[in-house]
Amino acid sequence: MKTELVTTLKRQATKLLKELKEEKEPILITEHGKPSAYLVDVDHFEQIQKKLKLLEGLARGEKAILEDRVVSHADAKKRMARWLE
Repeated sequence: MKTELVTTLKRQATKLLKELKEEKEPILITEHGKPSAYLVDVDHFEQIQKKLKLLEGLARGEKAILEDRVVSHADAKKRMARWLE
């Protein structure tokens, strides 16, 4: 992963965005020698968002199982049928 100073981002934003678009590799932006932000291309960001939504759904499902908030397949079909009427 490439690392750049925040001052480089300020001075060469167009160049960095072009490299980001071509290389598709995130850029770590540092400020005062410490990580400050990641610069990622739009496609990568959207993929991350989709994965997070999926993981959040799985976590909610696992929590429901642990809390015994589950129904049988047959009951779920009945409930869904009511919504679809």
